[in-house]
Amino acid sequence: MSEFSYVVTRGWIEVVVGSMFSGKTEELIRRLRRAEFARLKIQVFKPIIDKRYNEMAVTSHDLTTIDSLPIEDAEQIFDHLHPDTKVVGIDEGQFFSSNLVQVVQDLAERGLRVIVAGLDTDWQGKPFEPMPTLMAIAENVTKQHAVCVVCGAPACRTQRTAGGDSQVAVGTHDAYEARCRTHFKPMIDAPTMDWKLKREMDLA
Repeated sequence: MSEFSYVVTRGWIEVVVGSMFSGKTEELIRRLRRAEFARLKIQVFKPIIDKRYNEMAVTSHDLTTIDSLPIEDAEQIFDHLHPDTKVVGIDEGQFFSSNLVQVVQDLAERGLRVIVAGLDTDWQGKPFEPMPTLMAIAENVTKQHAVCVVCGAPACRTQRTAGGDSQVAVGTHDAYEARCRTHFKPMIDAPTMDWKLKREMDLA
């Protein structure tokens, strides 16, 4: 289904999900840029805890950026929403609380196109709310795939290689890898293990 195939006077929800390094943010930015080319007013929001590349911009792993507003809670979107906005982009949706679902629903009911990108599963391979619920209520869902760092197959899992055992831990290549189902291991690798030795063990 084309991202522009809906009636323009009605709101709808698009969700882009996948593992780390699958191009979710890049796809979000691509859609937002296309909306700008169509001369539609856009606004972009991201969780305030995501400061990996740029505190004030949504940034993909290949360093493509788009200006955004960091917020602590999804309901703050209404505090900053401009009356002429037609498209709302939200990155790293999994870092927001469950009220993101109702906020997105309300925005769509107001006639806005809402695009949310985020992880659908966490480092344990479990559904990462609120993204699964958003997938269920969205008009359009796109699942991106990365490349498994072990075998090169399509990857749909996020392997944590460093850090604690909490579900939320912001990181990038220093703490996560994309893995296929075969090479995904839902556990934290010992921080003291040399990553080259670990890779050799995975390939064995």
